[in-house]
Parts: sequence; C-alpha cells; structure tokens
Amino acid sequence: MLTVNIGPLAMASSHLIMLVSLFLATLTGWWMGRHRERNPEKHLFNLLLLGLGVARLAFVALYFDHYRDDLWQVIDIRDGGFIIWPGIVAALAAGLWLAWRDLTLRLPLGGALAVGLIFWGVSSYMLHTLQQGTQLPDMTLLDVEGEQVSLEDLNGRPLVVNLWATWCPPCRREMPVLADAQQREADIVFAFINQGEGQGEIIRFLQDTDLTLHNVLLDSGGQFGQQVGSQALPTTLFYNEQGQQVASHLGELSAASLSHQIAKLKEEETP
Repeated sequence: MLTVNIGPLAMASSHLIMLVSLFLATLTGWWMGRHRERNPEKHLFNLLLLGLGVARLAFVALYFDHYRDDLWQVIDIRDGGFIIWPGIVAALAAGLWLAWRDLTLRLPLGGALAVGLIFWGVSSYMLHTLQQGTQLPDMTLLDVEGEQVSLEDLNGRPLVVNLWATWCPPCRREMPVLADAQQREADIVFAFINQGEGQGEIIRFLQDTDLTLHNVLLDSGGQFGQQVGSQALPTTLFYNEQGQQVASHLGELSAASLSHQIAKLKEEETP
C-alpha cells in the first residue's frame, strides 16, 4: 500500500510511518522523563529537523548538476529528494552530544530515540519488502489512438509507470522531466497511465503542451491506481525486467529525484 487515506486526504505510507515514529518517540521520552520532569520533546523535534536537513543536503550534493542552474530548487523538498542515512547519522550524533552535556536527558532522550528508530526501521523494512513483492498489474488499456495495449507486453525491459491527470498541477509540472527522460533513456520503457479522463482531454493536453510522449494510456476507471494501492497523483512506479516493483515515488518528480530513482532501477538490473 503506497498511500493511506485519511478522509479526503491521501498520505504516503512512508510519511505516516515517520509521523508515528515521532509520536512514539515523544511518548516514550515523556514517560521515561516524567519523574525528573525532563521531557525531550523539543529535542526530538529539533533532531528530526536536523536529520531531514542533512538528508536533503546529501541528496543535493550528489545531484548538484541538476540544481546548479536553479538554486531555489534546493529548498523545494516536494520532489522527495533525500538520502536518509546521512540524516540518521547526524541526528544520532547530535542526540549523543545532547545526552553527554545533560545527564538528566540521557535516559528519556536515549529511550525515545531507540523506540522511534526501531519502529521506523522495522516498519520501513516491512513496507519495502511488501512493495518489492508487488507485480505489475495484468491489465489491458487503451492508448490515445484507441488501440488496446496489454501491460504485460511492456515487460522485458525496466519500466517506469507514471499515474497522472491533466487537472493535476504537479503532474503537469513534472511531465517535461519525464518526457526528457523518455527520450534520453532508450533502455527503459516509460508508460503514462492517465487516471479517470477521456481521450479528448488527453489529446488536447498533449497538443497544448507540445509534449512528445510514447505509451500514453487511458485508465478511465482508475483501476491501476487501486490495484497498486495509490490514490494520490502523481505517482511514479519503477519495475524491473520481470515486472516486479522495485521503487515508487509519490508526488512531483524533479530531474534530480527522477535520476535518483532511475539509478536505483539500473542497479537492480545489474547482474
């Protein structure tokens, strides 16, 4: 399951795991520090911000060529560009420093960090394992020419599937990035599965934007999104040659975040 629906809102499962981890850490810290009235809540939140900041900087440093011409994109975290392990190391190091400076913080802060990280690690691993076992849905859709296309026929090469709609602003913003990648990455198949719209709307969008896209498919009932467990747009899924899902990205892609996911997809195909 890629998203969790909370009323009319759809939240990425990975984001929900992070929020629950922070809640459990905060609750643990309060409980362990209640006798000495040492609640590490403020420190936990600051450590989370530090970890996210370092994770973002690590990503930007790795893909700086994509940000060089527009540095404002560095602070636009909507592309989901984070490398998590440098952030975890930085947050743990800062947490150890805080505990060393203040003995009364050692027990509540240490316990809170342990509970939060263990829950996050186990839950993230289970989510990743579940996604890794997901197979490309066996469906037949229509393309913009009205011809039937079986998704099974797209197997045999690495595959990137983008779920989108013309009314979705992030979808429209990321489409040129995906179009450029489709032209550049000849060894990877890109498929653009529109969710819930008709042929005329899609053709008008392509004509108005002057985009050249291959494998534009119509899913008028949104069945693909339901089968892969995502009700959020845009959603981009990455499959290996055997049609097994190896990664996913919810939200708008930048050139950097797409390059990151494609690099992981190519690593998956390396013998």
